[in-house]
Amino acid sequence: MTERRQASYAGAGVDITAGERAVELMKASVARASRPEVVGGLGGFAGLFRVDFSGYQRPLLATSTDGVGTKVAIAQLLDVHDTIGFDLVGMVVDDLVVCGAEPLFLTDYIATGKIIPDRVAAIVSGIARACESAGTALIGGETAEHPGVLGPDEYDVAGAATGVVDEPKLLGPHRVEPGDVVIALGSSGLHSNGYSLVRHVFFTQAGWDVHRHVAVLGRTLGEELLEPTRIYARDCLALADAAHVHAMAHVTGGGLAANLTRVLPKHVDAVLERSAWTPQPIFDLIGELGGVARDELERTFNMGVGMVAVVAASDADQALRLLTARTAPAWVIGSVLPGSGQARLVSSHPGTSL
Repeated sequence: MTERRQASYAGAGVDITAGERAVELMKASVARASRPEVVGGLGGFAGLFRVDFSGYQRPLLATSTDGVGTKVAIAQLLDVHDTIGFDLVGMVVDDLVVCGAEPLFLTDYIATGKIIPDRVAAIVSGIARACESAGTALIGGETAEHPGVLGPDEYDVAGAATGVVDEPKLLGPHRVEPGDVVIALGSSGLHSNGYSLVRHVFFTQAGWDVHRHVAVLGRTLGEELLEPTRIYARDCLALADAAHVHAMAHVTGGGLAANLTRVLPKHVDAVLERSAWTPQPIFDLIGELGGVARDELERTFNMGVGMVAVVAASDADQALRLLTARTAPAWVIGSVLPGSGQARLVSSHPGTSL
């Protein structure tokens, strides 16, 4: 009789010891991404968060979940893993703040082909630092090893966050009216949308390497593509507290016009002037190298605008002063007019009034 070999979880590709080591390495980072309401610490089956709704008239919980998409492939190519957390947190928490919700806590999920403790700790440290930046607590997560499904150096990340807003302060289409002003908040670049097209243009069509220095960008292609997402949570909440903000839109997949349309009522249009700003060089470079039409660029990428706020015209100057004081790049990009619920980009002659 043939002797049967003993099988083990480690032999099948799952290293429990490596997972435990990764948890130890990330503890200090996670501890810094906290809030006074957090109960307990890392290691429990569930994250606990004490909520006091006594200061709210009608508290509403808001929730959002997202991932980073194929931008993780750039991090893997460069073997740089401590910035991708800003992309994850930005994509999640800034979907919460557009309704006026304060992000309270976030949980993350990392799936990888092989747990390499230092790499997992680097990913989580970036998530934790981004949570600190957003004012939200990182109260839990999961790291899963998927051998045979993902390669040893492959991983994906996702996250979910919960926030709270008082219903009387809820932002959205019900507040927007003709005469409002649309203010843009500048992006740090591509953020984390459109990377399937980005990778196709630079790597498949142009055959470029991530280490190629690109003069128009002033740095290597990889450095540009890995630029972390700007997180707007604190700036948006401060703006909502200080000015008559009616709605906000997080500019992610679909582009500026499509995302702003999501927060417009059916009786208005938002007219956005292209000449109000100059997108970063990366967007034109994608268009030129890939032969990507302008309208395709505008419905795929943020084109230099990561968030927009619709504010009362009387508060537009105050809003700009506040954002400038917070070192958040901001400018008037358009206005709200009677219409049919659409946002559109227009190209007026230089100097033409909106």
